[in-house]
Amino acid sequence: MLLKQLQKEMKEAMKSGDKEKLSVIRMLISEIKKVQIDSKKELTDQDIIKILQKYAKQRKEAIQQYKKANRPDLAEKEQKELEIVQQYLPQSLSREELEKIIDETISELGASSMKDMGKVMKAVTEKVQGRAEGSVISQIVREKLSK
Repeated sequence: MLLKQLQKEMKEAMKSGDKEKLSVIRMLISEIKKVQIDSKKELTDQDIIKILQKYAKQRKEAIQQYKKANRPDLAEKEQKELEIVQQYLPQSLSREELEKIIDETISELGASSMKDMGKVMKAVTEKVQGRAEGSVISQIVREKLSK
């Protein structure tokens, strides 16, 4: 479904002459097709979301690098690309929502120390399904388990 939506949006961007959106969507579809060919299987929406998240993460890293290099023009271009990609990603969880899920998971698993971090991370990652970044999840889990 997500791939079909991207293809539909690509056609709309072509018709409207939105070159920037068209370029980003073409890149996303290209990435999806590449993974599809490499894995030799049909991708689910969850697989596609992971690809989009990876692309978004790359944009965020590029923005930081361009800002460090004092290139606001390139950082702005990457920011626009990131905004387009984020339209196709699930809505991110707030920190409070994420903490609630983590607290529930810790009590479900009976986790009490940093030794249990891997189990908690795995369970939380499955529950949030791409609605939170791994680094944020890791930071909160670490805070909760080190108390």
